[in-house]
Formats: sequence, C-alpha cells, structure tokens
Amino acid sequence: MKKTLLPILFLWLVQFQHAGAQSSDWGIVTGKITTPWAAKVNPANPLPEYPRPQLVRENWQNLNGLWEYAIQPKAQQQTQPASFQGKILVPYPVESALSGVGKMVGAEKVLWYKRQADVPAKLRKQKLLLHFGAVDWQCEVFVNGKSAGTHEGGYDPFFFDITPLLRSGAKQEITVRVWDPTDEGPQPRGKQVKKPEAIWYTPVTGIWQTVWLEPVPDTYIATTRQTPSVDAQTVTVAAQVENLRPGDLLRVSAWEGKKKLAEQEVKGGTAAVLPVNNPKLWSPDNPHLYDLRVSVVRNGKVVDEVKSYFAMRKISMEPDASGVQRMLLNNKFLFQYGPLDQGWWPDGLYTAPTEEALKFDIEKTKEMGFNMIRKHVKVEPARWYYHCDKMGMLVWQDMPNGDWGQFWENNPGIEGRGGDMERTPASEKIYKTEWAAIMDALHNFPSIVVWVPFNEAWGQFKTVEMTNLTMQRDTSRLVNSASGGNFHLVGHIIDLHNYPDPAMPRADLFGAKQVLVLGEFGGLGLPVEGHTWQQKDNWGYQSFKTADELFQKYTSFIDRLENLIRRGLSAAVYTQTTDVEIETNGLITYDRKVIKIPPQKLRQVHDKLYNPELVKMK
Repeated sequence: MKKTLLPILFLWLVQFQHAGAQSSDWGIVTGKITTPWAAKVNPANPLPEYPRPQLVRENWQNLNGLWEYAIQPKAQQQTQPASFQGKILVPYPVESALSGVGKMVGAEKVLWYKRQADVPAKLRKQKLLLHFGAVDWQCEVFVNGKSAGTHEGGYDPFFFDITPLLRSGAKQEITVRVWDPTDEGPQPRGKQVKKPEAIWYTPVTGIWQTVWLEPVPDTYIATTRQTPSVDAQTVTVAAQVENLRPGDLLRVSAWEGKKKLAEQEVKGGTAAVLPVNNPKLWSPDNPHLYDLRVSVVRNGKVVDEVKSYFAMRKISMEPDASGVQRMLLNNKFLFQYGPLDQGWWPDGLYTAPTEEALKFDIEKTKEMGFNMIRKHVKVEPARWYYHCDKMGMLVWQDMPNGDWGQFWENNPGIEGRGGDMERTPASEKIYKTEWAAIMDALHNFPSIVVWVPFNEAWGQFKTVEMTNLTMQRDTSRLVNSASGGNFHLVGHIIDLHNYPDPAMPRADLFGAKQVLVLGEFGGLGLPVEGHTWQQKDNWGYQSFKTADELFQKYTSFIDRLENLIRRGLSAAVYTQTTDVEIETNGLITYDRKVIKIPPQKLRQVHDKLYNPELVKMK
C-alpha cells in the first residue's frame, strides 16, 4: 500500500506547489522547457526584492504583478486601447512563457500595459518617482491619462516624477506604450532577432525589469558615483542632487559594519574624498565591501539620506619581465578566466524567474573555479551585479550590439582591415546615448573591470572615437575596444576569437602596447535529451555524445591555456555558461537542471591557471 501511495502523494504535492503559483488570470505558457524556479513564481508578488542595491531608501512600493495588456497596429499607437486583451505578468517580456502571454509583437505593432495602483497616503506625502528597471525599447508612460514622459533604450533604468499627475485618493492608473522593432531597427538589441536561429534568439519586447514607486523629499539624491583609489587609499564620492539649495552640504561616511571609518562634509555639488586606511582589497578570493551613507544636510538637519556600498579594487596593466602587457588586479597579475554568459532563460527570456535563479548561474560559475564572467551583449538588472560584488566575480561588460555589421576580419595581425561601418546620425546617437547611460548606471559595481564597446564586427563603427569616449567616461577601468572585432590600436586590450581551440594574439605585434586576451573559444556542445529547447536540429561549434568525451576535450584546452599564459595571455573566455535556445554549447543545460560536468571537476582543472609562477613581472 505504501509503495502505491508514495508516487501518487509526490505527484499531488508537485501539482499543488505549481497550482500555488497560478491565478485565474495567469498561467505559464506551455510548450517549452522551464527552469526549476518557474513553479515558484508568485503572480501576486513576482521578483519582490529591492531593485537598486547601490542606492537604497527604505520606503518604496513594488508594482510588479498582473497588468492588463493589448497588442495593436503601430498606426494606432497614439490611441490607448478601448479594451485590453488579457493579463500579463510584469516584469516578464511579452514573448516569454512566464508573462502568461507568449506572443510576438514586431515592428508593425505596439504593446500597451495598464494597471490600477493603490498608492497609500504615506507615499503621496512627498514627491513620487515612478521607476522602470528596463523597457525594450521605446516607451511612453501615462499616469491617469496624462503623459509622464518618454524613454528610448532597452537596457538602462529610468524614472519620471509623477507627482503633478496624481489624483486624490489611493487609486492611480498607470499606462505604458512600447514599440520595439527588434532587428528591423538600428537600436541596441543584443541577440534578439525576428526569426531566431543558431546564435540568434527570441525577441524581447516591453517591460523586463522591476517597476516601482519611490517617495522622495523635494531635495533628493538622484545618483551617487563612487570611485576607489587603491594606491591613494581613498574613495571619491560624488552625488547628483535634485533641487539643491544654496548652503546645502553633502555628508558622506564610510562604514565597516557598525564602525565608522571616515566622514566628510562638502559643499553641495562637489565630491567628497574619504580616506580608507589600510584597505581590505576586493578580489575574487576576498570580496570585501564597505558600506556608504550619503546625506544632504541643510542647517544641520538631514533632508535626504541613502545607503550604498563600495569596494577598494584596482584594475590596471603593466609589462611583465618580457615586456608584454599584463592585466593586473590590485597591482598583481591574476589570470582572468570565465565563461561567455548570455543571461537568457527558457521561461523568462531576458528576465530570470526569481532571485534564486538570478544568483544560480553566478554561484555555479564560482563553484566551477572561474573568476570572471563576460556578460555578452546584454545588461543585467542591478541585483545581478550586486551578487557578483558579494560573491567575488569579475565582470567584463559588453555593450549590446545594434545595427548590422560589415566585413569581419578576425585576425589581430591585420589592423583595421575590416574597417568601420557607416551608421546613420540617428543610429550613432542612439548608440552613444545608451552606452553612456549603461556605463553611468553600472559605474558603482566594483565587480565590473572591463568595458567592451563592440563585439566582433556587429555594428562596429568609429572604433577609435567610441573607444576613446569610453575611456574618457570611466578612467578607472580597462577598455576592450572590439572583442574579436576589426582591430585598431586603441584601448587597453587586443582580443582574439578562435573556435574551438584556444589561441592568442601575436605578442610580438601587440604585446608591448595592449593586453593580450582570448575573448571567445570553446563552444563544445552536448545536447542533453529532455533538456533542449527543441528536440532535434540543435547546434554547437563542436558536438559530443557523452559528458566524458566533452570533459576530455575541455581538459586538453586548459592544458594549452597554461602554455599561452606563459607566452603572454592575460585572460580567456570560454563559450559558454548555459545552452541558449538551439545552442547546446553550455556547461549547464538551458533549463538549469543538468550541469554537464561536475563543478568540482572543473575547479580542479582550472586551479593551475591561477598559478602566479606562470608569469614573472618586473
């Protein structure tokens, strides 16, 4: 009797748990594989975590959850729909299973959202800001039928002051119109295409990060910018303060737990420089973070205060004993090795199902013995970088590509042979505006050590100018001008792509001026039955039938990397963290249910890459 009942009881528990994540207005779209966290999504409270860990206020309201949606012809984009077509779970993209919709939109249509928000009186006593973590791509926001503002950019956070648009009482109507031409427009889009195939994936349209409300005083801190100097043992903190008054002061203090390390008051609009004596340096082995408090003080009283954090971390380059430039962390050579991380999910596409899921790939990457992640042509929510900061994971941040490219010369022995494409003035402006916004939004995360403006020849234009603009905007990090792209002697890094075998740029041509890295290699595929996006016709650079065969080949690659490090290689990026749609090159399946090679086996293989004896510095 017990043997008969146990399977039935288990099935009932699974069904009950999944039913708990449903509502009468929403259900996961079926037909594709899902992650273990899909069943844990609560439509009444999806992704409830505070979305901005680098600038924290206690009082806020999450607006994630079920909204109404409508898809209508673009010709009608100025007219709000008379009726809506159903419910969508925000912030999952409309094409995703977790949105509950699973429909394509495309360049000829617009997507509308609407919800009634109950805004309590305590939030309406101050200015009220409406925040969007990210909306892809062009949107206009309305509050109670009136426009709050417009925004273009699929990867940067933005907000509107909606105070003048509020009506009396708690109930406020929020409407959002979104248009996204995917690969039919010049805007940054990463790997999204209208017709997914090979390394190109399903489009993402609309709201894909948290929507939230924040009350602030009339004078409030909009952003902070903290930049450490390991050599000077200081951290410089600036703040953008709205409605600053004459005589207002900025008070900045650094903390370690409950111990105040330093405090300084400066005139509003100027930066504070705090001493951090004998700092504990942030690294993958010791990701030490300091707390930060920033306040606006008027006549001795605090009128606004935010909490943040920083780390004492330096990324730089210097020649080794052979004259080859090496990438240094905190003035010491550390070989940087990590996977190409696409950041896609079978059930949420751009959006991880839960916070636990968001952390999972980073945790497993760390367990596998990698110390770096290259975030590939996508930008993550702020909490992803926060977890990298906390766990000690170095990050190379790509700019999401847009526009189509031109001839690609993946040979760093031929400078600039592929040339730069000519973008329209509108396309150039879109790129410059969004890249600057992305860099500013991510500046405070110490895990990010390298900016990557271009990948291969994907929309690569005015390489020298764009690289110099990137270097000028942030002098505290290294810049990899074109990962595997058409090469120019600009920026700090020369970056070769080579599949499947590891290789490196020629040290005799570039090593005296630029750091030598292998920006992509590997791509060893292993489709795992029952865990693929589609049952057949999956794709890999080189496919294997068993995990043992895959591991044997991978191990041979690591042996070769060891020799390349001696010859001048400073970093390498293996393709890739997970399978994505029909790509089966991942170390983990797309549904995150199978890790193809045990993390401990990978860690043991990787350990020798970090041997300091491989490189002799001056």
